[in-house]
Amino acid sequence: MTPLVPAQPPTGASIRSRTLRRASITLGVGGAAAVYLWHTDPHQPGQALLACPFKWCTGLLCPACGGTRMAYDLMHGDVVAAFHDNAVLLILGVPAVAYVAGRWLVAGLRGRAYPIRLTARSNAVVFGIAAVWMVARNLVG
Repeated sequence: MTPLVPAQPPTGASIRSRTLRRASITLGVGGAAAVYLWHTDPHQPGQALLACPFKWCTGLLCPACGGTRMAYDLMHGDVVAAFHDNAVLLILGVPAVAYVAGRWLVAGLRGRAYPIRLTARSNAVVFGIAAVWMVARNLVG
């Protein structure tokens, strides 16, 4: 029976390598999805895109409904249409994701780990905004 050896903390080089690998995979998958979406208009019926399961089950718009149309409109330079598709996701979600992804990438390239965590307070804020947005957009139509 071999004794258990405590795990060594990751080194700066291993963190950089892992960050580059994950960023490359994410860019590759995201790029492929963007190329597909560029040529597929989600505003037209009958497109081969995933439908929102929440809307399919309930008939109501979830907080992220319109995100695919928003991404399509942003890629084609139509910010007004993107705002119409999902205003809260455009104003709050896109900058928040860009900030967290940027912090993670910069820290990883510097050889430091940046664990992405949500505290209880930030979870409450995110879910509160999502709930208010969902109710508001379903009441207004």
